[in-house]
Amino acid sequence: MHTRTPQTPMTPSDPNSDTALLRLMQLASPALPVGAYAYSGGLEWAIEQSWVHNEESAARWIEDVLTHNLSNLDVPIFKRLYLAWTFTDAAGIDYWSRYYYATRESAELQAESRHLGQALANLLQDLGVPHAQPWRTLAHSNFISVFSLAAHYWRIDLDKALQGYLWAWCENQVAACIKLVPLGQTSGQRILGRLIQPIHNAIVHGMRLADEKIGGFTPGIAMASAWHETQYTRLFRS
Repeated sequence: MHTRTPQTPMTPSDPNSDTALLRLMQLASPALPVGAYAYSGGLEWAIEQSWVHNEESAARWIEDVLTHNLSNLDVPIFKRLYLAWTFTDAAGIDYWSRYYYATRESAELQAESRHLGQALANLLQDLGVPHAQPWRTLAHSNFISVFSLAAHYWRIDLDKALQGYLWAWCENQVAACIKLVPLGQTSGQRILGRLIQPIHNAIVHGMRLADEKIGGFTPGIAMASAWHETQYTRLFRS
């Protein structure tokens, strides 16, 4: 495990808290041009198999993935990447980025992680964010590494950055359910409201995890994503 803590912080651009909040809204927005709308993370297969078939099962699926996967994997790795960016810890950034990429269990999930990371890096490069350029082509580029770079550079508080990251993931999952189950817009908003406390709980839990405790266990997602590769009809790329 990577444990080195460097001492020279990298200086971000703007300390204004209102600006940081607006930047977070920009990063978490469904309008962010990274193509997240094209991916369901295995959810499309779960709906095809009727594992998810109504509002209640959709909410339960999303909350379970948030609680058992993102809380134990994305949150603690995001924290380590954010700190590594803050202290210009190139070894830490490389270690945790490769670690996260290696946890993508299927070819589709790896492609989703890589494409979203590269797309966000392209955008940040165009917006003048330093250090984004290499992530446009890295084989292990991933959304969490580049999102944490933007959060650090724009001086978004770590806890708030995690709220935005998890909210964006939940919102994308709900949008997929609205299209595929299908659900109404009001049902989608009820699900998002139900996820507010679990998002908070996921951050509290994940922020406390030691290195050796990091790791998700959601075999249903891995299987759904692998089976999705040969699904007869598909709207989503994962």
